[in-house]
Amino acid sequence: MSTSPKRKSEGPDSTKDTAKRARVEGDSDNDKAEEMPFTTTTNAAPDSQIDHKAAIAYWSSTEPTVNGVLGGYPQVSRIDLQGSSNFLAKLRRQSKHFPPGKKLGRAVDCGAGIGRVTTGFLGKVAEVVDIVEPVKSFTDEIKGKENVGEVYNVGLEEWHPQKDGVGPYDLIWNQWCLGQLTDAQLVEYLQRLPPVLSEGGWIVVKENLNNHHLNQDVFDGTDSSVTRTDKKFRQLFEEAGMKLVATEQQRGMPQGLYAVRAYALQPKGKK
Repeated sequence: MSTSPKRKSEGPDSTKDTAKRARVEGDSDNDKAEEMPFTTTTNAAPDSQIDHKAAIAYWSSTEPTVNGVLGGYPQVSRIDLQGSSNFLAKLRRQSKHFPPGKKLGRAVDCGAGIGRVTTGFLGKVAEVVDIVEPVKSFTDEIKGKENVGEVYNVGLEEWHPQKDGVGPYDLIWNQWCLGQLTDAQLVEYLQRLPPVLSEGGWIVVKENLNNHHLNQDVFDGTDSSVTRTDKKFRQLFEEAGMKLVATEQQRGMPQGLYAVRAYALQPKGKK
């Protein structure tokens, strides 16, 4: 299921954002992260509150439009798609396997929602794009469109690409969806991807980031998801056996929203 760009937390478990800012660890372009939310701590880990049924119910009640899936921020779509296109272009300029000038063979849009990323970006850079998205009202909007391949109506925690996927995939794109997975599910999911990833291919994660002072996830009860920190993502990538080959913060996001960062991953031991 697809989440969306998120406004900084101002719920019952948090205070209003402060003016303090911090640089994202490892930020190559010297962008700064969004403001740091300070939340009260609880004994239960934020990701333990994730309820997949509640998330499905929320997204199933959301209108299958760009405005709906982006939480009322449709203007973000153009900025986001351009940033993703630029990020992939930089990866390809450094690639021996997939240099610029030719379309990728097959990609997969994970947590695809209504296919906004597929139609606006992935379908332009890949011959075929598979869809993984559990909300049927969303996939009904993309099924049968040009360049769309297999459609899997399952959540990422239930998708086993080596068994179900067509593959191999030159690009596995995950955007605004991994917050619906617990930490353990996210690690297990990433560990299932290498067998269906082409040599030299990329697993891209593009997600909201919070900058909690204690490196804590922030739980959002609206769609039953968590917003992680940059440090937390890197820890989970390491645990999953992934190496980080490139990262870039999305520019141009409206004020008041969490920062968004793209990470390009490859399994350790592969180039």
